[in-house]
Amino acid sequence: MRKFHNAKKMAKEGALLEALDILLSLEKQTRSAADMHSTAKILVAIVKLCFQQNNWTALNEHILLMSKRKSQLKQAITKMIQEACSYVEETPNMEVKLKLIDTLITVTAGKIYVEIERARLTHKLATIKEKEGKISEAANILQELQVETFGSMDKKEKVEFIMEQMRLCLAHRDYIRTSIISKKISTKYFEDSNDEVQKLKLRYYKLMIELDLHEGAYLSVAKYYKAVYDTPSIQEDEAKRNEALKCMILYLVLAPHDNEQSDMIHRVKEEKNMEKIPRYKDLLTCFTTPEVMLWSQLCEIYEPTLKTGQPEDTPTDVFTADEAGVKRWADLKIRVIEHNIQTMAKYYTRIRLSRMAQLLDLSVQVSYRQVFPGILEHTLSHTVCGFYLQI
Repeated sequence: MRKFHNAKKMAKEGALLEALDILLSLEKQTRSAADMHSTAKILVAIVKLCFQQNNWTALNEHILLMSKRKSQLKQAITKMIQEACSYVEETPNMEVKLKLIDTLITVTAGKIYVEIERARLTHKLATIKEKEGKISEAANILQELQVETFGSMDKKEKVEFIMEQMRLCLAHRDYIRTSIISKKISTKYFEDSNDEVQKLKLRYYKLMIELDLHEGAYLSVAKYYKAVYDTPSIQEDEAKRNEALKCMILYLVLAPHDNEQSDMIHRVKEEKNMEKIPRYKDLLTCFTTPEVMLWSQLCEIYEPTLKTGQPEDTPTDVFTADEAGVKRWADLKIRVIEHNIQTMAKYYTRIRLSRMAQLLDLSVQVSYRQVFPGILEHTLSHTVCGFYLQI
């Protein structure tokens, strides 16, 4: 014990290397005796003395040296790594910081007992690369870790780490990998009413909305907005609640018609807060009423509200002026056409193309091209939505 205190005193007087030699000798004795507590204390003292003397080269060298010692105690290495990790933010410049992070990542590789420290260091390294504009490199660095297999990591920290992987993949426009990573998070975790968990829930669904908008999966996007809408913090904020409800409605009507979409659209129609956004309620009613809609009239009534908004009725970011917004507006027109065809199928068993074009508010040529691409090539009549079409 006297040697230990003498070594610390020598380091303060500037004799760092001599002090480290004494500590290394003591470390060998305690390690051979399998004295975990004393070994850990000595390893922590070694890295602390190097840090206090601002000798970053010695710090990196001794971290590597201690981790490679034969029969080194796991608990002692863990204590040393944890102490060294606390110095990362105390480095004098970026070069020293990157060198220290690289050393610690090297030392922790393959060691399950320091997997959390390795994950946090990797996250810091990815953040640095992202700030330097190296998005691809940052995404690749973070993807190296499979934190879902880390038994010692807290569930909340796991979810945060996986969402960071998703965010960087989205920034890198790697949508396939983002989709794969997203499946590692179980949405059951978000059923916890804890405020921190609910914040994570909103972050998660924001990422999922961005992902599925790229894929054009409107029904999935509507489901995500439903999850956002049901979040307590969103329900307490009227502006955010109405925004989520508006987006849910718009993506529902943009989704191709099927049983799931039809079921959801009727359930959303019964929401009590629909009364507070009457224009959107009316639009939803149009798609649940078996009546033909004229595209020109729909544009006249709803386009100003949906694109630019009205006093006390702010617009959403669904039909923006950019390429994605223009495409969604074109998709809305296709959904109107689909709705009209389904409506006609309830009243007609046989219809001429000219009459259908009139009801669809389209020219015969456009009807032929857009509604039935390629199917009228060889025959004169076809079954479409349960009725016969004739030219």
